[in-house]
Amino acid sequence: MRGLFETMKHHPGVVAVVVMLGMVGAPGLAGGVSAQEGRSVVLTPERMVEFGLQDSYRVKHLQLGIDQRRAYLNAERAGLRSRVDLELSGPAVQSISDYRWDSNLQRDVLVHNDTRRYEAELSVRQPVILFGYPTNGYLSLNNRMYRYAQLNSEGDVRYYNRYFLRYWQPLFQPNRMKNNLEEAELNLESAELSFKDDMIRMISDLVGDYLDLLESAYARVIAEEKVEALQRAAAGAVEVVRTDSSRAIEVDQIEVALTNAREEVQQAASRFRLQSASIKQRLRLPQTDSLVVHPTLVVEPVHVDAERAVRYAMDLSPRMRRLDITRRENQISLEQTRARQAFRMDLGMTYGREVQNPQFEKLWSKPRNSYTINVDAYLPLFDWGQRRYRIQGNRYNLERTELRIEEAETDIRTSVENQVRNVAEYEQRALSMQGNLERARQITTATLAGYARGEVTLVDVLQTVDRQASTAGNFLDAYVGWRDSLQRLQRATYWDFQRETEVLDRFGIEVGES
Repeated sequence: MRGLFETMKHHPGVVAVVVMLGMVGAPGLAGGVSAQEGRSVVLTPERMVEFGLQDSYRVKHLQLGIDQRRAYLNAERAGLRSRVDLELSGPAVQSISDYRWDSNLQRDVLVHNDTRRYEAELSVRQPVILFGYPTNGYLSLNNRMYRYAQLNSEGDVRYYNRYFLRYWQPLFQPNRMKNNLEEAELNLESAELSFKDDMIRMISDLVGDYLDLLESAYARVIAEEKVEALQRAAAGAVEVVRTDSSRAIEVDQIEVALTNAREEVQQAASRFRLQSASIKQRLRLPQTDSLVVHPTLVVEPVHVDAERAVRYAMDLSPRMRRLDITRRENQISLEQTRARQAFRMDLGMTYGREVQNPQFEKLWSKPRNSYTINVDAYLPLFDWGQRRYRIQGNRYNLERTELRIEEAETDIRTSVENQVRNVAEYEQRALSMQGNLERARQITTATLAGYARGEVTLVDVLQTVDRQASTAGNFLDAYVGWRDSLQRLQRATYWDFQRETEVLDRFGIEVGES
């Protein structure tokens, strides 16, 4: 232990110790797990995130959501390609009497039909895409065949064959093909944004847990430094009492202070053990493993430009893009509402060849031209304003989304600028306390040396040791506050300003990949 603190004295401001669960070496901690019973896991922020995300049910859930949306998108894209359908109908049996007009008798007569009909239609259908843009119409190549037999007329069998080209185009209507494809793309992007958002949140939580462990580990270092200083004071007290027996009580006073300091070491070790047990459960690590943390606190200044941070928050974080997606979905909904109960038209055309013959083998000989033209239109006349009110309601919804976008831009700018100021403030405090801790250690060393020579009172020694511990605690608070402020800024901007890279890239996470 003495050699450890001798090393620390030669490297002020940088504590290089290893705090290991189960190796606290203090009485009263029976039940701690020995490192020999399991592996030693050295924790860093990267390792913490790696353990936290591997085999995570939340990550798997998000990945399945992305895969689901991607499958829906692939289904919509496949719908823009050719499709082959074969429709069969048969037998269609009909035995029924019905009134029919008899032109010879010039009156209705009751006719009994007893028919059997077998029908098949093969269709190759292709949506019409112009310059990569779905037109909402389709072109199809069709072959329709059927066999018709009237049973009460002996030998009355007819075969029919028609192969034709059909074009169908809706007019003055929303482009259903394009909207469905765009909505599927937006749904996939929304799932990917949720993945990013949840990953950043999980990373922030895991790094926060690591900082809690780091804080507990460094708190033990502070207590051990205090024990080391008091042990040196106790050695100096022996020399003082040897020359002046009237100051023998100082040995007992130092012993009391030393016992209290050792208790602080045990408390810090116990707190670290309890936090480690909780974190191992969260990371799904065996309880026999030992968590190792190197509490090296070094403050390296980070320059953060407020405007750049705001730009990253606008561009990289999912919040604004989600609102853009919501706005586009509202626009599509408004477009569909406008088309509901509105004027619309459908244009359909066919051209082909047909044959009707009582002999099946002659269905491809001497075909005749056939064609159809259909124009269907719908014109609403009066609905008591129902359509108008529906459109008005959708417009209000779109306006609300616009207000949310404007509010989000203001909120993001204000929040990020505050976070940037917090980083700068905590950084200045941490740098100041880092230098102050170095001076406190130098003062403690000089005071202990003066006490051993009888030049300094015990009160001065105890005050100096407490002052160093208090200074180290202030430095720890400032350092943790600085790291927390950086974490909050990263969570808001999705950018790591210490390493100048995206947070997800730093941890090797790709969107949609576990």
